[in-house]
Amino acid sequence: MVTDDEVDDTAGDVDVACAINVHDYSTSPEPALVDMVLEENQCLREEVAQLRQQMEEITLKQRFGLQRFAGSDKDIRFFTRFSTYDHLMRFWQVIEPSLQYMMRVTKTSGEPPRQSTMVQSLLPVDQVFLFLNYLTMAVKQNDLADRYGIHQSTVSRIVLSWSNFLYSVLGAQCIWMSPEKIKEYMPPEFKDYADTTVILDCTEVRCQTPTSPLLQSEVYSSYKSHCTLKGMIGMAPHGAVTFVSPLYAGSVSDKQLLVESGINKLLRPDSAIMVDRGFLVDNCVPCKVYRPAFLAGRKQMTAEEVRETQSIAHLRVHVERLIRRLKEHKLFNTVIPLNMFGNINQLFVVACLLLNYQSGPLVKAWAK
Repeated sequence: MVTDDEVDDTAGDVDVACAINVHDYSTSPEPALVDMVLEENQCLREEVAQLRQQMEEITLKQRFGLQRFAGSDKDIRFFTRFSTYDHLMRFWQVIEPSLQYMMRVTKTSGEPPRQSTMVQSLLPVDQVFLFLNYLTMAVKQNDLADRYGIHQSTVSRIVLSWSNFLYSVLGAQCIWMSPEKIKEYMPPEFKDYADTTVILDCTEVRCQTPTSPLLQSEVYSSYKSHCTLKGMIGMAPHGAVTFVSPLYAGSVSDKQLLVESGINKLLRPDSAIMVDRGFLVDNCVPCKVYRPAFLAGRKQMTAEEVRETQSIAHLRVHVERLIRRLKEHKLFNTVIPLNMFGNINQLFVVACLLLNYQSGPLVKAWAK
C-alpha cells in the first residue's frame, strides 16, 4: 500500500521533470531551423520594401506633379510647352545649380506677417512644373492649389518666387549675338539681306481697364481697341530670341518703344534691322533699316519695290510665328488683371526667354 508521503514524492518528481522539459533554455536550436527563420525574415523584409516602393509609385501617379506625366511627351508639351520630358530635364539641369541663390517670397499681399520662412511642400522641380502650368494654361491659382494639394497663398508665393528667379537667371545670359556669330548661323534665304542683325516686332497683351480715366488713356491701344501692355521682341535671322523689351503702356508708338527699349546701344553702323511697315525709325537707329515699301500717296509701287516688299515680308513673317509661340502661353491670351501689374513684366520676359529653350527651330530646314 502506497503511503501519502510516497504519493507526494512521486508528484514532485513529475512536476520537476515537466519543468525541466518546458523551461530548458540551455537547449540549442537546430541549425537548419535557424537558417529557415533567418531566410523567412529576409523574405518578409524584401516584401515590405517592395510594397513600400509600390505605394510610393502609386502616390506619385495619383499626385499632380511632374513625375505623373514623365512618361508622356504629349502631356509635357501640353502642360509646359517643352517638346519632351528629356528636353525639360535638360533645362532643369541648366537652372538647378543656381537654386542656392534663390530668394523665396515669404509673404504676399493680404497675408499677415510671418516670422519664419515659407515651408515648401513641393519639390523644386515640381514648383517649376507648377510655374510652367501657370504660364502655359493660365490656370487660376485656386485651381492650381486644388490640383497640387497646397494652399492658394503657397501657389502665389511659388509663382512670385520663380518668376523673379528665372527673370534673374535667364536674364543674366547674354542673348544678343555678335554680327560674326549671326553670319555663322545665317540661313541662305537671307543672302540678299546678309547684314541683318535682328528682326523686330511688337506684341500687345490685353489688360484690365483701370478706373482712372488718366490711366485708361495711357494703356488704351487704338490698334487693339482695348487697354493693353506693349512689348517688343527681337529675333536673329535663324530664329533665336535675342532681344526682349520691358512692357510699356499700350498707347506708346512702335517708334517710341524702340527708342525707350535701349536697343540702339546694341546696334552697329554696319548692321541692319528688319521691321514691319509701321516702324518709321530710319532717323532713330544708327544702322540700315529693311522695311516693306508703302505707297505714301503714290498710285502704285514699282516692280522692284513689289519684289522687295514680298521678299522682306517672306522673311519677316517668322518673327510673327515667334510671337505666336509666345501666345501659346495662354496667360498672355487672357486679360491681365490690375493686381498682376507688379509681376507681369517679369512673367513676360521669362516667357519670351523660355522660347529659346522650349521648342525646336522655327524652320526645320534651318536646323541643319
